[in-house]
Amino acid sequence: MNILLIDDDVELSQMLSEYLTNEGFNIKSVYLGKDAIDEALSGKYRAAILDVMLPDINGIDVLKSIRQHSNMPVIMLTAKGDNIDRVLGLELGADDYIPKPCYPRELLARLRAVLRRFDEQTVELGDDKKYHFNGLTLDIPQRLCTWNGQVIDLTSTEFNLLVLLVKNSERVVTKEELSEVGLGRTRELYDRSVDVHISNIRQKLYQVAQNDVTIETIRAVGYRIR
Repeated sequence: MNILLIDDDVELSQMLSEYLTNEGFNIKSVYLGKDAIDEALSGKYRAAILDVMLPDINGIDVLKSIRQHSNMPVIMLTAKGDNIDRVLGLELGADDYIPKPCYPRELLARLRAVLRRFDEQTVELGDDKKYHFNGLTLDIPQRLCTWNGQVIDLTSTEFNLLVLLVKNSERVVTKEELSEVGLGRTRELYDRSVDVHISNIRQKLYQVAQNDVTIETIRAVGYRIR
């Protein structure tokens, strides 16, 4: 399984590459943003690990370029305590983040969780059906979301979260559930990842469905689709 590692810290890249290689991954390391974009869009990689701080192009801009053409899983490496970069990365379509200093074992766990979510053969979402909610259709086998036939472009993380909401439309889905199913990990204290992904979904739904389908916030609990 080919993974693209984008970080200008050569020593850290070598350490992470060796660790992930020993865990069965094929790692390609690049150190510049312009090279990263070309590699990421080559179609050769299952996922990318992307540092925010790069010497030529900011990692956020690299992510923007990737998301214009690809929904490949992207994990952002962010400076410890830099919540702005984390939230911005998630808003632009990053699937998860991990703060530096980066511990290889934690990165491995996040990477496996992300890949597990994106495997189209996974049964984590429960089945291979189509789900309908008002004019919204979620085709699980095709991983396709449409509103009255119009395609809504969701990242795989957003798709997984929306499926969970639609499948449980009769109740509130907690943030803990959304994190475990949508992000593949236990929700951390003060972690806003789920909230940012839900905000992205809201915006995309509103562009096509206006207020016919909305996601309601239940304070201190979670979300419900209405």
